[in-house]
Amino acid sequence: MRLPTAALLLALTLALAGCNPFAPALEEGSAFGDLLGDPASIDGFFTNFQNAYELRDLSLYEPLLDSSFVFVWRDFDAQVDREWGFAEDLETTRRLFANASLIRLQWNQILSQDVFEPGRQERVVRSFNLTITLEQGDVFRGDGNVNFLLGRADSSAAWKLLRWRDESEF
Repeated sequence: MRLPTAALLLALTLALAGCNPFAPALEEGSAFGDLLGDPASIDGFFTNFQNAYELRDLSLYEPLLDSSFVFVWRDFDAQVDREWGFAEDLETTRRLFANASLIRLQWNQILSQDVFEPGRQERVVRSFNLTITLEQGDVFRGDGNVNFLLGRADSSAAWKLLRWRDESEF
């Protein structure tokens, strides 16, 4: 009589050993499915860009840039266009992320989208609203357009930002 009870208790213990009634069930798919966009789509690129800014995460931002990346802005005082490259953009963005306590980026409508090489290079002009709250409490709000030149090696690769022309109202 003792052996069947012990065997039943052992079988029950083994069956329930992997069950934790306090742990939620695992779901199918990626835990970050809603957070990370598909980098092989234009919408996914914009989702990932927004998340990199709002999370102030350089490890999400850097993979969005091509190594030949150029940022262009208008110096209204000197009436000339100025630009910087990949390394300077990462350093500038790192400082922005470090000094901000909150960044909110809202993408609005796509104003124009030009395909230069189907599936490989596109220019997207899109409007946005941006709010940056610094650690000291200062709040900066701006809006305008980004003029992004996106490229990739082939239609299955992630889109990379080749050139960003700032057309904002900051």
